[in-house]
Amino acid sequence: MAVTLRFSQDDALRCRFAISPLWEAHAALYELRDATETHHLPWVRRARTALADVDLSPLYAVLPVRGYTPDFVAPPPVGPAGTFDAELARVRETAPAVAARELALSLDRPGDPEARHAAPELLADPAATVGRLADLLEAVWHAAIEPEWPRLRGLLEADIAYRARLLADHGLARMLDDLHARLSYADGVLTFAAHWGHDRHLDGAGLLLMPSAFLGNRIATGFPPPWQPTLVYPVRGAATLWRPAPDPDGSLARLLGRGRGRVLLSLSEPAATTALAHRLGLAPATVSAHLAVLRSAGLVTADRHRHEVLYRQTALADALITSCAAGTG
Repeated sequence: MAVTLRFSQDDALRCRFAISPLWEAHAALYELRDATETHHLPWVRRARTALADVDLSPLYAVLPVRGYTPDFVAPPPVGPAGTFDAELARVRETAPAVAARELALSLDRPGDPEARHAAPELLADPAATVGRLADLLEAVWHAAIEPEWPRLRGLLEADIAYRARLLADHGLARMLDDLHARLSYADGVLTFAAHWGHDRHLDGAGLLLMPSAFLGNRIATGFPPPWQPTLVYPVRGAATLWRPAPDPDGSLARLLGRGRGRVLLSLSEPAATTALAHRLGLAPATVSAHLAVLRSAGLVTADRHRHEVLYRQTALADALITSCAAGTG
């Protein structure tokens, strides 16, 4: 079976990217429950400890591994980079009739004991269920996502900056093809294999594209009307999220100093000052000072992306790091 999204000329002009803090909290729940991606285990251990006293079973009941997840739990964002509080407010405003319809669809899973056990209580009062699920999402955000948000946001914004460059250099078809190995775009149709069938004409609504750090190797889409057509794809570099910041080897450390070398090595993927400071455990002012020196030496370059500046290694930096690693630096 396959999912197909059919573009008109207007749809191609209305593709956009967004980052959703609410979606990351929602997607993280799958990893928190199942721990399927080994590179997320450091975060999973911390998050499970922080949420040990919170009963997440109502949320888990409407987040099937296979099946429909209520769209109101994590609706497509209306802007490019909203706040968690603003997105959660939209969840709390969900009309009871919408919640009832989507909850019933999600919980209609014959043979699933979790759904069968939860359905009577969650369907009895849809308005109350909306508030309950929103409260749990808020608890997940504050305990498990918000402390890591600078690092997560930095990775997501770096991904969008990469896609924007690809779009500018090679066009829409190449950019869409590059989102995931299972995706292909040809003749105005975006297609990928899936365990369900879905054929949708975008009809001028465009397509919202969102990177996600907790999606594993999956693709998420659907969002039938009235929701914005959306495709969520795995962010580049997710496997590096929780790794300790790299330390420079002897020759690179002698040349640049340990602190400056750590900053340079951490820019294997573009990052903003705040995200670097969070990852390295340094003050933002210290990171800014290191970046200024590295930039003046031609080892990093900077590009503005929305409200932040993203730094990345230059070709000169890559050659220097390779040379030092080979012992010739």
